[in-house]
Amino acid sequence: MRRLSLCLVAAVGALVIVPAALADGQPLLVTQGGTGVASHVPPRLHYVAISDRAGGTLLETLDVAHGGVFGWARLHGSWGIPAIGTGYSTGQGLSRDGRTLILGSVGSPYVSPSKFLVVDTRRLKAVRTISLDGMFTFDALSPHGSRLYLIQYASVRDLSHYIVRAYDLRAHRLIPGKIADLSEDEKTMAGSAVTRTTSANGRWVYTLYQKPSGEPFVHALDTVGARAYCIDLPENHALYNVVLSLRNGGRTLAVHWRSGRPWLNVAVGSWRISFPGSAFPWAWVGAGIGGGLAILAAAGAALLLRRRRRQEVEQHAGQELGLA
Repeated sequence: MRRLSLCLVAAVGALVIVPAALADGQPLLVTQGGTGVASHVPPRLHYVAISDRAGGTLLETLDVAHGGVFGWARLHGSWGIPAIGTGYSTGQGLSRDGRTLILGSVGSPYVSPSKFLVVDTRRLKAVRTISLDGMFTFDALSPHGSRLYLIQYASVRDLSHYIVRAYDLRAHRLIPGKIADLSEDEKTMAGSAVTRTTSANGRWVYTLYQKPSGEPFVHALDTVGARAYCIDLPENHALYNVVLSLRNGGRTLAVHWRSGRPWLNVAVGSWRISFPGSAFPWAWVGAGIGGGLAILAAAGAALLLRRRRRQEVEQHAGQELGLA
């Protein structure tokens, strides 16, 4: 057991990226090794999938900070942790309550049927295999693991166009229809995922996409209400260097450079875009207007006083000449 623990901990240092296929030049992935996916509830464990020599998968729970192995299970088949974005950002597939883990099949997901493995993390046991006719990849999971969101591709020849589907993990069925922004009439979405962030309670998932034409947009997915919103962003040719984060208690979605320099903010709910630091200095304008008004008022008073004095002089002169 000690030898196994050392081997598993050592495996954390080696990340194996398993490209499923190329979508618009960007690989959609599952990962084996590395730091896996981290839980958000105590104890802060990492779930890591590692290929074994027999062609199966070892799933371990690790305490990366202390180098401890808390448990492991051998799974039949080759499975990996879902990854989203060009930066291979992991942290996907685990419900916010830490009880449900979704693994993706290693290999091409664009061959029907698509398969996913549902793992009960409390028992570290695979409880169900999901097999769907068609081409699907992992997208998101609701906070309590009751609903799985999937990307469904219409054609293997055009992997940049797709729709978002919902799968009911309690009823074990794919829910009819698509999850889409009701304000848009597009039949499918188009784009490649760049990076994402998730709200503290796990309900909202925000993903930055780049369309085939190059324009970026944010896909805001409500994993509880099964709603989605698309927010178009200004053109940016360096999206690979852009990340997302939530601020102001989750009320502001900050889109900024990896260095921390801001680009723009999106107000959650109204989805309005603002640019930090570019607001017009109305306080200065107000002060300037106030100062200008004061100057105008003083000039007007001086002019009025001069006119009165002139009238007094003219009146006095008229009296002397008998003109008054």
